[in-house]
Amino acid sequence: MASHRKWSPTGTRIAGIRTPALATAALTSVALLSQTANAAPSADSKPSIEEVEKKVDDLYHQAEAATEKYNATREKTAQQRKRVDSLLDDVAQRTEKLNTAREELGSFAAAQYRTGASAPDTATLLLADNPQDYFDQTQLMDRLTSRQKVAVDDYITEQAATTKKRAEASQSLQTLTTTQSALKTSKADVQHKLAEARDLLSKLTAEEKARLAAIEKKKQEAADRKAAELAQQQAAAEKKAQEAAAQQQSTSATTGTTGSSATDSSYTAKADKALAFARAQIGKPYVWGATGPGSYDCSGLTQAAWKAAGVDLPRTTWDQVNAGTTVPLSDIKPGDLVFFYDDISHVGLYIGNGMMIHAPKPGAYVREESIFYGGESIIHSVVRPA
Repeated sequence: MASHRKWSPTGTRIAGIRTPALATAALTSVALLSQTANAAPSADSKPSIEEVEKKVDDLYHQAEAATEKYNATREKTAQQRKRVDSLLDDVAQRTEKLNTAREELGSFAAAQYRTGASAPDTATLLLADNPQDYFDQTQLMDRLTSRQKVAVDDYITEQAATTKKRAEASQSLQTLTTTQSALKTSKADVQHKLAEARDLLSKLTAEEKARLAAIEKKKQEAADRKAAELAQQQAAAEKKAQEAAAQQQSTSATTGTTGSSATDSSYTAKADKALAFARAQIGKPYVWGATGPGSYDCSGLTQAAWKAAGVDLPRTTWDQVNAGTTVPLSDIKPGDLVFFYDDISHVGLYIGNGMMIHAPKPGAYVREESIFYGGESIIHSVVRPA
């Protein structure tokens, strides 16, 4: 912050010459303006490439989180729509039954009118808001024939059931309207984040884009080194495991006991199918909200891959993270799901050697990449889904 001096009305000296007070004030103002101009960035100043890179990454991360929210809301909307359709079908069927019961009562009323019999006022019954109250007030039930009683009972039952179902359908329609509005909001949020990221990137010069690519390459090289380290650690652990398994086999042959090799073999077989499916999707574009077959978002890809192995995963990362057994990173196996960020907004399918197949972000394609692509700190958890 620029320093400020108290102005002296008696003037000051510059190079041994006393200056008038007004001249001194003018000189001071010029100095302050100069210092302010040097200290404050101009309105036209551009962020550094590092700042752009971080901002774009943050926006893509936010867009993925918004995408998972969109996925969850869309799934809820679909379920609510099915419920509304089911309720409306039920209301239609019950209304038909109610009309049939009303017609039967009407036939009794017509017959009574033709014969002139002193009979229950079924015509008034049909117009009553609450038939049961009507019966209670007139003691009509005591004067009905057995056939009429059956018809009246049917009418009362169907009217009550239809009224209840109509109320349920009305409430479900209101809920559907609410979820559809939330779906629209989630979609707009994703689009806004992506538009902001594209706008930042569009303003870069060719030189700046080259520098940004160099930053990304450096990050990728670091991630690949970290993946290689994990692969070495796992190879050493696998060697020990094989030695232990051989020892256990020898012990089992002596004692007649069996280990968990059958379980491991079953998981490996399923994982192989999931990985084969995921590999076949490499090169297809990331599209938020997509579940295939032409494009995927991150959780859409993992869901489809494991479905090919006969395992049904939930739609969103937030639910997939709970659809299996959590294992430490050191015990990760091919087929495991790797979740990222504190908000669990991204997921990939581990393929071994520190690598995964995932749908990275908008503008990118399904690809193999190190699970350390954003650093080890963003890895949230590892889950074995079957």
